[in-house]
Amino acid sequence: MEMAAQIAVALLAALHIYILVLEMFLWDKPRGLRAFGLTPELAKATRTLAANQGLYNGFLAAGLIWGLGCGQRGVPVLIFFTICVVVAGVFGAVTANRKILFVQAIPGAVALALVLAA
Repeated sequence: MEMAAQIAVALLAALHIYILVLEMFLWDKPRGLRAFGLTPELAKATRTLAANQGLYNGFLAAGLIWGLGCGQRGVPVLIFFTICVVVAGVFGAVTANRKILFVQAIPGAVALALVLAA
C-alpha cells in the first residue's frame, strides 16, 4: 500500500483516538467543554452519552489500526472502516454540528481516496 495512504489512515486513527479521549475522559473537563462548546451542566447531563460515542470512535480507530497492521491484505478492512468514518462524519454534520464534516468526514474521504488509489 502506498505510503501516503498509510500516513493518512494512521492520522485518521490518531484523530479517532483523540476523539475517544475527549468524549470518554475529558467531556466535562475544561478541554472537553471548549472542544464541544458545552456548559458544565450540559456536559454533566450528557457524560454517559458522550462516553458511548467515544467508545464508537475507539472502534473506528481500532479497525483502522487493524487494517494497517495487515499490510496489503488489510486493504478491504481499511476501505470498510474509512467508509464508516465518512458515514459517521456526514451523519454527525447533518444531525449535530456542521464542523464534524470538516473534522471527520473530509479526512476520512481523503484517506479512503488514497487507499483506493494505492
